[in-house]
Parts: sequence; C-alpha cells; structure tokens
Amino acid sequence: MAVINLNEMAGGLAREARLIGIDPGRKRVGVALSDVFRRIATPYATLNRTPLARLAAEIGDLARREGAGGLIIGLPLEMDGRAGPAAQAARDFAHALSNATGMPATLVDERLTTASVERAMIEADLSRAKRAARIDAAAAAAILQAALDRMAAMAREESTRNETDQEKSNQGKTGRA
Repeated sequence: MAVINLNEMAGGLAREARLIGIDPGRKRVGVALSDVFRRIATPYATLNRTPLARLAAEIGDLARREGAGGLIIGLPLEMDGRAGPAAQAARDFAHALSNATGMPATLVDERLTTASVERAMIEADLSRAKRAARIDAAAAAAILQAALDRMAAMAREESTRNETDQEKSNQGKTGRA
C-alpha cells in the first residue's frame, strides 16, 4: 500500500471502516481505534516494539477483527516544524507498516501529544505506574482524534462548497427563466 494524505484517506475509506491510530516509539507502540462513524478515538493497547513482521501481524489482526481500513501514524516533527531524525524514522515505519499490512497510512503531526496527554493524566491524579501503562495508547488516541477532527472539518468544508455551488447554479437557472 502507500502513505497518503488525510484527504485521500478520508475519500478512500469504506463507509463504516474504522481507523487505527498509532504512536510509534522506540520501545513501545501505542494503538487506538476509532468508532465506525470515525468521530471518537479510544485508546486500545500498548504493544512492545517488536520486529516489523510481528508488529504488522498484530495490527493486521486487529484491523481484520475490528473492520479497520487505514492507519493514522504520529509524525514527531521538531517544534519549528522541521522533520528531524525521529520524523524520518516515523516515515520509514509508516511505509513499512503500510506495505506489511496492506493498509493505507497517513502521517499526522504529533508535536506535544505525549506531553499534553501526560499533563492530563497528572491532573486526573493518575499514579506514575498507571500513567506509564496507559500513556502510549492514550497518545495514539490523541493523534487519531486530531485526524478524525480534521476529517470532519474537511467534510463540513466540502458540504459548504457543494451547497454554495448548488445555490449559484439555482440562481443562474432562475435568472435565465
């Protein structure tokens, strides 16, 4: 498969296909899952970073079991927006995982995602042990939710454009009659 942009992902999904959010780390990989309406992201699991074939098999099994049609993968850009070594590693991971699972992937900016999730967990008074166990999947959910929100905004923009075009078309027909 391929790494595609979010617009292509949104347009290419089956009607009720879920999305899988992934926060790739050096030791662990956070996984989240959307609902079938692609409105809500939920933390799903934290997987140990294993060789790609094994990790792809686990994610592929999840996709088949849950009806997922695409991958949303966090892209850790530098604070100034540049792509450093971690971003290149995420790109390489996205291409490899997409090819291994046969699912399209989209990279989404994840700057400060883990930090904001950890801050929310601290405010919720979760212990260090509970935060450590949940942070990767929660970060994956935050990455996926950002993508879902952007997809919803793109759909609203498209709907507004279509309505405006329809109104202009109707005004043109009325003016000619």
